[in-house]
Amino acid sequence: MVNSGIGEDSYIPKIVMDGKEENPTLSDSLEEIDDLFFQTLDNLFSKSKISPQEIDILVVNVSLLSPVPSLTARIINRYKMRPDLKVYNLSGMGCSASLIAIDIVKDMFKVYKRKFAIVVSTESLGANWYCGNDNSMMLSNCLFRSGGCSMLFTNNPDFKNRAILKLSHMVRTHFGSNDEAYECCIQVEDSKGYLGFRLTKKLPRAAAQALTINFKVLLPKILPIWELVRYFLVYMWRGKKKGPMGLNLKSGVEHMCIHPGGRAVIDGVGKSLALTDYDLEPARMTLHRFGNTSAGGLWYVLGYMEAKQRLKKGDRILMISLGAGFKCNNCVWEVLRDLKDPNVWEDCIEKYPLKIMDNPYDEKYGWINEEYLSFIRLEDCVFAS
Repeated sequence: MVNSGIGEDSYIPKIVMDGKEENPTLSDSLEEIDDLFFQTLDNLFSKSKISPQEIDILVVNVSLLSPVPSLTARIINRYKMRPDLKVYNLSGMGCSASLIAIDIVKDMFKVYKRKFAIVVSTESLGANWYCGNDNSMMLSNCLFRSGGCSMLFTNNPDFKNRAILKLSHMVRTHFGSNDEAYECCIQVEDSKGYLGFRLTKKLPRAAAQALTINFKVLLPKILPIWELVRYFLVYMWRGKKKGPMGLNLKSGVEHMCIHPGGRAVIDGVGKSLALTDYDLEPARMTLHRFGNTSAGGLWYVLGYMEAKQRLKKGDRILMISLGAGFKCNNCVWEVLRDLKDPNVWEDCIEKYPLKIMDNPYDEKYGWINEEYLSFIRLEDCVFAS
């Protein structure tokens, strides 16, 4: 927790606050999901002035909860949506599921014209709060927090003037054929039967490999020819010399929207892509304020950019998402008009970015980062029970 990058204002599930995480019920999980679903959807319908009966496609992604009837059915029943609605319910897809859902909508729009689609991205954490003492599984409790979002899409040209973003490119990469990558981020039971989510030390390497594979397809689509030629000439000149050769991503996009999966993930992506603190600020501040809200996290990062009035008409946003599988799903958005809605950040945006990332655990546990302890590895220590 000392090194998590998460502040004191993020949200854990109500079931944990009530001390019921060891014996969760289905009702507890559904109550948690209903709060996230219906608050975001009510706000969406109110703000867009589009009624639930006008929606043609509904895609919901929640990885760790798959009840019967499905979660999409709960939404349809609540809003009495049309019987010819095209419905997709995604589970087990991890933190990058939001872009998978959007990719489904993109493909549907190729077949069905002048339609409205809604994507709902969130996670069920309460029933999956780890109650054991396996270090690699306890980590998820330090990172994951409650949150989610609902998004409205259309391919109806009549609504072009109301749109704020346009999807330009989408590339999905699944690295699950690699055993190390498959097992680095996985739901399991520990030796005592406690269910949880295991995050291993192999995760950063899996993320880097998946990101590299994805960029080999995506970057030629978004970078100008002169930048690709420059990179090729530098590569030929350097040969196999070690060190970054430096593609300039800013020649193709203006903003970086990185999944706030954790401080190590954000810093790792920033280092590998030679990004500045300004580029990483939205992801870092989102992690501090909201934590890792799984598939919904990207949209909190995007919301930060909008609330800070960074997004101007014509700007391009590279959205980078990483998740279990192991998957890397990236896309590029074009900003269609200047954006300045304070959105979910309205009550706190003025105090960000924080100059000092104070951590409430520093005073009691900050000794863990002392230099004189750097030779000690926790895995080598034996702690008395």
